[in-house]
Amino acid sequence: MITIEQLLFQIEQRQPVLNKAELSPAQLCVSLNGVGSLTDANDMQLSFLADPHYISSLANSQAGAVLVTEQYRAQVPEASLALVVATPYLAYASGSQLFARSSSASGIHPSAVIADSAVIGQDVNIGPFCVIGEQVQIGARSFLNSHVVIEAHTNIGTDCVFESQVVIGHDCSIGSHVRLHAGVSIGSEGFGFAPTQNPSVHGWERIAQLGRVIIGDHVRIGSNTCIDRGAIEDTVIGNHVIIDNLVQVAHNVRIGDGTAIAANTGIAGSTTIGKRCIIGGAVGITGHVEITDDVTLSGMTMVTKSIKTAGSYSSGTAAMPTANWRRAAVRFRQLGRN
Repeated sequence: MITIEQLLFQIEQRQPVLNKAELSPAQLCVSLNGVGSLTDANDMQLSFLADPHYISSLANSQAGAVLVTEQYRAQVPEASLALVVATPYLAYASGSQLFARSSSASGIHPSAVIADSAVIGQDVNIGPFCVIGEQVQIGARSFLNSHVVIEAHTNIGTDCVFESQVVIGHDCSIGSHVRLHAGVSIGSEGFGFAPTQNPSVHGWERIAQLGRVIIGDHVRIGSNTCIDRGAIEDTVIGNHVIIDNLVQVAHNVRIGDGTAIAANTGIAGSTTIGKRCIIGGAVGITGHVEITDDVTLSGMTMVTKSIKTAGSYSSGTAAMPTANWRRAAVRFRQLGRN
């Protein structure tokens, strides 16, 4: 159970609650046990109005408390407690963390294999069947779920959460407050090969990947995403970067602070992406290009050359009836002959 007072403290880490001074001690002591939509929340749950399109649902909401802007404050039902903020969606995001289920596990499981030279900080949880290599350092209060592998000479910051089956290669550096979801691979060998005279006979010559992966603070990486180690220089992920599931980040890529990358994106080697970029799902970015700060790439965009001007970029064809698409494709090919 979370009291309104605890909720307000959490929200105020990001923005002020504009009507906090108007709340009585009794209202501050009201308890909530979860979050719900405006239509489904009960009197023990928190809800929010982030989009004016849902204003019709506000009048009949049964939520115990509702996050709203000043504009819609008067439309909150009397039975609900209005919490006035500038950005309800951000306030909801902050408050939702209080209701998330957390693991009760603590300490180091007896099945974990930890090198004698590893340095483990205070209040670190290491789950069943984890493997911690030589000279690894893990910061205080970090949580490793079962079957996590951290190879030798890797540094992990404080307050990190690594879910099951995360693998971090040797000599990598992970900042503080980093969350890696199940199956993330950090520091695996990049896709580097030199062709022989005839690859069908003699194959491809493997290039040893000698760089590292460096990840900043407050980074979130989704399940089964792979970030390859650098070939010579390092692969670098900046602070406050969020990466979705099933993303491929190749060797020597550099991603600037505050960038967000959606699922199924592929980023080829030696690409540099600036700060505060938003990259939609299934975007493909070729190697050795530079994308400046504050660029948005809509879903399935293909980037084949550097982008030097901030703004929104798209490519590809939106869905249409198959017969229409075939006719359009024929005309597109004909344009290429001119």
